[in-house]
Amino acid sequence: MKFNKNLLAIDPAAEVERIVLSLRHSVQKVLRRYGAVVGVSGGVDSAVVLALCVRAFGPAKVIAVMMPDQDSSPQSEQLAREAARQCGVEPVLENVTPALQGFGCYRRRDEAIKRVFPEFDPDRGYKAKIVLPQNLLEENTLNVFALTIVTPQGEERSATLPAREFLQIVAASNFKQRTRMTALYYHAELHNFAVIGTANKNEHDQGFFVKYGDAAVDVKAIGHLYKTQVYQLAEYLGVPSAIRKRPPTSDTYSAPCTQEEFFFRLPFEVMDSLWYAQEHGVPRAEVAQALELTEPQVQRAFDDFARKTRATSYLRAAPLEIS
Repeated sequence: MKFNKNLLAIDPAAEVERIVLSLRHSVQKVLRRYGAVVGVSGGVDSAVVLALCVRAFGPAKVIAVMMPDQDSSPQSEQLAREAARQCGVEPVLENVTPALQGFGCYRRRDEAIKRVFPEFDPDRGYKAKIVLPQNLLEENTLNVFALTIVTPQGEERSATLPAREFLQIVAASNFKQRTRMTALYYHAELHNFAVIGTANKNEHDQGFFVKYGDAAVDVKAIGHLYKTQVYQLAEYLGVPSAIRKRPPTSDTYSAPCTQEEFFFRLPFEVMDSLWYAQEHGVPRAEVAQALELTEPQVQRAFDDFARKTRATSYLRAAPLEIS
């Protein structure tokens, strides 16, 4: 079949049925658990997984857990509640801020930020995020992060993030995903349920997750689906339009930051087609023509995918054993 933009179209009804049957088998027959626990964030991935689990086990055997912290957008909890309400599930609220304060998450992160921007002060209303260059198709830039702070007056200031500060900010921020996973497993063990992952193929294969954090799950419900395919399921399952229209965000940093800004560097509808083409060995010229890009643009995207996959391979590796 000639490469085109529609190759990632799926039959949502058939895919939902297939996932639901697989969830029942995996949870009940293989893991011998009674139901599912899902972390709900107000994003499309968790909303889709919640709806799939309710179809698989019924609302009485699904626990939806909201886990905001002090940096989370209030909209995240509002949308998570809307998704749960539509599925007939009463969500559980676990505010993880006190646990993160105990780990020193914010203190350690802010120490690193202040070494780059000494004026940074969250108590005075400063916010921060880290981002990648957004001109992937136009320039052959590497994945070098920049730190952006937002002043109380709304002014943005950015600087290249040195390695030491980058590592400290990421290490401190990753307390969030690991803390949330402990909350999910509390509820799973309390009810003899399984934790169902909400990461999609983009996040898993390119390394946009935290090892032993949001990757620590019992079943990957949508790990085989490109993000654009998750949106197809969302529409079929009737996920609220406010969730489907919301730009995907990690909701990790105090300043608003989309997944495209922080990691992927491309809109999903473009990236998924390019990534599919790379995985299936489609010639660059054919890809460029179908997507109305130039061959150098296609190659820049291919190179970026390869770099990310290679650099994050350790995240997907099982623990090494000494024989």
